[in-house]
Amino acid sequence: MKIVTVVGARPQFIKAAVVSRAMAARSECEEIIVHTGQHFDENMSDVFFEEMAIPKPHYNLNINGLGHGAMTGQMLEGIEKVLLKEQPDWVLVYGDTNSTLAGALAAKKLHIKLAHVEAGLRSFNMDMPEEINRILTDRISDILFCPTDQAVENLNREGYGNIACKIVKCGDVMQDAALFYAAKSRMPEAVVADHFILCTLHRAENTDDTTRLKNIIEALEVLSQKCQVVFPLHPRTRAKLEKMNYDFEHSAILFINPVGYLEMVALLKKCVLVMTDSGGLQKEAYFFRKYCVTMRDETEWVELVEKGYNSLVGSDQKKIVAEAERLLAKGALQVSEALYGSGDAGTFIVNQLLSFET
Repeated sequence: MKIVTVVGARPQFIKAAVVSRAMAARSECEEIIVHTGQHFDENMSDVFFEEMAIPKPHYNLNINGLGHGAMTGQMLEGIEKVLLKEQPDWVLVYGDTNSTLAGALAAKKLHIKLAHVEAGLRSFNMDMPEEINRILTDRISDILFCPTDQAVENLNREGYGNIACKIVKCGDVMQDAALFYAAKSRMPEAVVADHFILCTLHRAENTDDTTRLKNIIEALEVLSQKCQVVFPLHPRTRAKLEKMNYDFEHSAILFINPVGYLEMVALLKKCVLVMTDSGGLQKEAYFFRKYCVTMRDETEWVELVEKGYNSLVGSDQKKIVAEAERLLAKGALQVSEALYGSGDAGTFIVNQLLSFET
């Protein structure tokens, strides 16, 4: 069986590596990896692939820096050429990026079976391009690999039981990745504290809104007086803060350069609380048994909120500080259930692809 995997960013490579390792263990699988280039990342050097034990892409389309329409259109054209050449049995896509949608459309236009990993997730916010991408990809997929019960429920509620597709709960590939990379992790040299809050902030809804950004940063400044806040600073966020004339030199927050996944895992293992607007980091906080304060108005990972492991606080300064202080006082996160599977999602996905019946 030949499978073409379409990825477009470092997080997708990490997710895909989980399934790639499972494929490599099966002699009947041949995987061809296509990198669209959507998120250009100069750190994705040979060292990145070797250090992370990730297969290098067979094709790199180098499509980036364009608007949504132009980017998705050029990706669709480039992926279609690869599919016509490789003639795969399956196309495998991950998540909710423009690369995901382009890979899905290219596959279905050529009548190639399509599998979507991380299917069924919903933020119910159609202003997010990611929401549009994930909904459209789900609708045309042959297998929908759902990470959670909530994702399965979302699809059933939307009528997918009446659509010719297979819905399966597989667990979360990022849990597989967290377990695999935990032993390889390393702390950034700039962080020496043993007791700190880990914070990330990059979503446009926060960085492009001066009021929201100001409220969040002021909340972090307050918290920094009580507990060190370590903040790997996304380039978009840095640019917005510079535009606001933020005084980095006299800030109580420890701003550090963006970190790779191995460093992020080390920070997650050692921190006492996670504060973020990232979707993935909310789950990873849970994987490493840390409470999370999410500075958004909604989340795809509603089960974490329902269980009390994650608090949605938006950009309200007082609420951010109050929730962070409350969760810090609770100490280590204690869980008894496996919300995202048992760390074998990659093997499960490959088995499902090999046993799929038309």
